[in-house]
Amino acid sequence: MATLPRRVTVVGAGVIGLSCAWRLVGAGHRVTVVTDRAPAQTTSAVAAALWYPYLAFPPERVGAWAARTYAVLSDLASAGRDGDTAVRLLRGRELLAAPTPDPPWAVAVPDLRRLHAFELAGHPDGWGFTAPVVDMPRYLEWLLRRVLAAGVRLEHREVAHLSEEAGRCDVLVNCAGLAARELAGDPSLLAVRGQVVLLENPGLREWVLDETDPTAMTYVVPRVDTVVCGGTAEPGAEGLEPDPVVAARILANARALIPQLEGAAVVGHRVGLRPARPTVRLERVPGRDGAVIHCYGHGGAGVTLSWGCAQDVLALVESLR
Repeated sequence: MATLPRRVTVVGAGVIGLSCAWRLVGAGHRVTVVTDRAPAQTTSAVAAALWYPYLAFPPERVGAWAARTYAVLSDLASAGRDGDTAVRLLRGRELLAAPTPDPPWAVAVPDLRRLHAFELAGHPDGWGFTAPVVDMPRYLEWLLRRVLAAGVRLEHREVAHLSEEAGRCDVLVNCAGLAARELAGDPSLLAVRGQVVLLENPGLREWVLDETDPTAMTYVVPRVDTVVCGGTAEPGAEGLEPDPVVAARILANARALIPQLEGAAVVGHRVGLRPARPTVRLERVPGRDGAVIHCYGHGGAGVTLSWGCAQDVLALVESLR
């Protein structure tokens, strides 16, 4: 028997919220997205957005979500003209600090391989593979246009209590990111501050991750017009002002890794707060005023897990009696 269309409210308009909204409206549900900030002002807009399951747990669930998202983003990259969806498939290298077994997400990546010695730049180990790279400001604009065109309503307002919103719909989907700490009363949710520097792109078409220092991973991720250089991972830090000392270190590390960046002009600085948690919370809980589905705590992998999690949210909605 077909599932009846339901009135669904999605709280949050970052990449997780918009992906859930698209999946839900595509299945025939009546969807409203409620947000206190535009997609371009969310943490998602700051992300370098290289497909990579970073700071997200547990591995077995993350691997399945990441694999699903890899497939969807690959299709988006192939379907659109360059720049239409702001998703490209780019080759790259991950440089490791020690010999490491294959990652749990290896099955999602068709061309994962061990790097040859000449590709390691002095590192003990590393992988090479092709991954989706998403230009987040453009992608969020594209995603928002798609969901609005499909009939999703967008309401710009603050949500004070989830219970109030749940009373106005059949199902509430909580995709509030770090704000779920207060909305869901979840003290396990922790901000992990990330800072990046944007440079003009001198023609790079390959990404590089250097994990020699896990507290200050160096990464260089090219977009069409810019290059995102990072970065930091500061648990518990919530300041949003870029630190010039940190920016100088990021630039020095990125240029040492990729000398081609030496003459590239700085075009901006960004800071985002990753919503980290011991495990991603994706579950349905009963409520006095209606069902609530929580979907938050994606750490540094919101883009990487977005379509896999959205598919599971849809399945939870449609399993309601």
